[in-house]
Amino acid sequence: MRDHHIAIHHRALDFWLARGAVLVIICLQLLVINDLSFGPRWLAPVLEAALLVPLSVATAWTQSEARKAVEDHEWHRIGERRLMIRRTALVMTGIISLMNCGSLVFLVRALVGGHAGSTGTTLLVDALNIWVTNVIVFALWFWSTDRGGPPTCGLVKRAEADFLFPQMSLNDRDMRGWLPGFVDYLFLAFTNATAFSPTDTMPLTPRAKLLMMAEAMISLLTIALVAARAVNILT
Repeated sequence: MRDHHIAIHHRALDFWLARGAVLVIICLQLLVINDLSFGPRWLAPVLEAALLVPLSVATAWTQSEARKAVEDHEWHRIGERRLMIRRTALVMTGIISLMNCGSLVFLVRALVGGHAGSTGTTLLVDALNIWVTNVIVFALWFWSTDRGGPPTCGLVKRAEADFLFPQMSLNDRDMRGWLPGFVDYLFLAFTNATAFSPTDTMPLTPRAKLLMMAEAMISLLTIALVAARAVNILT
């Protein structure tokens, strides 16, 4: 039973990197200059923080209990907590995605109507904010869905990989059994948002392809429309 929860020990840092990524997103949302959010500006950060705090506590509890667990009933309780953590994390990621897409829609509407700030600088800052948030949130999507996501590793039988990383193709004994970490997914999200297409990592499943398409579309809209308009104002 202990082997089913091996991800807790081998991927402990990844869980905290993901939590830290959400904290960065919350800070970015608070730094948006123009009024580009659903409801009050504090609504999205408060909702996300309300999920992030118990999620972080549950993650710390799970990692702590996994170091002490011996009996099957203890591992069973840890497994139930891991599944709950995954569901909560997916809900939080979904909220972030909706809020960021909403901010982009509002910014585009404001640009078309000529009401988005008085200078191109504010548009550039908000466009960059939305773009960076887009990269981080899709890194979270990639990390939490590939092979069922680390929170379900060992609990859900899903051997099919959603992405083919270069390390998986190397005929190297040291690379056998290699699994990507959160930084690998962050790099994947960054390259997809800048190149608007796969670079060194290929999507293998329809879900992965749709996620990459969505990220590239949001990134292209942000860069091509919003940033271009802001540069025109500056010049």
